[in-house]
Amino acid sequence: MPHAGQKLVRQEAQRFNVLSAGRRWRKTTLVMPIAVEVMLRGGTVVWGAPTYDQVMTAYEEMQRGCRGVAKFRRSPTMDVEIAGAGRALFRSLDNPDNARSKTAHLVVVDEAADVVETAWTEVLLPMLMDTQGGAWLMGTPKGMNWFFREWSGAKDHADSKAWQIPTVGATITAAGLVRTPHPYENPNIPFEEIERQFQKMPEGRFRQEILAEFVEDAGGVFRGVMACAHGALEEPRPGHFVLGVDWGKHQDFTVLVLLDVQKRAVVDFDRFNQIDWHLQRRRLVEMVRRWEWAGARVEIVAEANSMGESQIEALRRGDPPLFVQAFVTTGPSKARIVEGLQLAIETRRVSFPNLPVIVNELQAFEQDRLPSGGMRFSAPEGLHDDVVMALAIAVDAAGPDGGELDLDIPTETEWAEYGQGATF
Repeated sequence: MPHAGQKLVRQEAQRFNVLSAGRRWRKTTLVMPIAVEVMLRGGTVVWGAPTYDQVMTAYEEMQRGCRGVAKFRRSPTMDVEIAGAGRALFRSLDNPDNARSKTAHLVVVDEAADVVETAWTEVLLPMLMDTQGGAWLMGTPKGMNWFFREWSGAKDHADSKAWQIPTVGATITAAGLVRTPHPYENPNIPFEEIERQFQKMPEGRFRQEILAEFVEDAGGVFRGVMACAHGALEEPRPGHFVLGVDWGKHQDFTVLVLLDVQKRAVVDFDRFNQIDWHLQRRRLVEMVRRWEWAGARVEIVAEANSMGESQIEALRRGDPPLFVQAFVTTGPSKARIVEGLQLAIETRRVSFPNLPVIVNELQAFEQDRLPSGGMRFSAPEGLHDDVVMALAIAVDAAGPDGGELDLDIPTETEWAEYGQGATF
């Protein structure tokens, strides 16, 4: 059953709606009946989320609510159709083109703060032009990104509405957390649960996750991300560069980050998944060659775990061969390079373009203290850390002062021996 806060939000809804709400407020549950009503009127709903797992959660919620009424087709795409009426298309927005070329009467963007802005502005919003359909952008804040801009700008448009709703109303004071009832809160969550979260989270993260406030960095691993998010990707030119590589194939992404060693600036970037190993290597080689043809010196450092070892070996034996320094990810080595990137960002000694896929990953990256006292670094459940790792590898390889890279570069004699079966 919808709680009172959900009913109030629905009564106030306009054509475009931006809902910033705390965790477990039941945002998906609010919008699901709205989507079904559009379908019953013969309309098409396009429901997007940052990852496959997240959009599957919404698909399964509709499946539970409409079983026996609608036809569900899970493969090859997640589509739902009501006979003689409309349909819903559920799409993962990690690649916005998954939703392209559709017409919609309602667009829903779940966990919008983790979706790239172009998915909304270039793919989803244009679907509504000829239908004059509506939209719900909803989620928990994640810094001052495009979701914040849409939320803050809604007040300037008569056909738009924005809300900022805590999971349960509370105020942070010098004496601790004080219960402050909010008319739209979720009444089904005891305040004791909110107090427990307050005790376990950094204050900035609590303000973001529970109070739904837009907080820069929110106490995450990397502080000052937006201060480093300037500049732009560049055309190939002479210079000294390091290419950090994090491999992925299916749900994870392969990420290539090219860093100017002297300027400590990201000058080239590529991110892709669901292509075979040969094509992944080809994209890496093409990036390196473009820069080398322009007179650049490019050193390559790539993750060697799992499939990375065979990828590195194939690059070394290619025609022509590329020397690739292997980075082996372990708990201690990951902590070392993440902490190095953390320091570089906090001291403004690295820069990168203000691209949502870079900024969002950095702002979302988390740390947990292990029982042993050590720290575990990772992306939130359902999200990715491939950009973070590729950037951290590149910054680590570049060293603390922008000087010569501390890489084990083989000599010409060693290359010759390698061609005869020797190993580095």
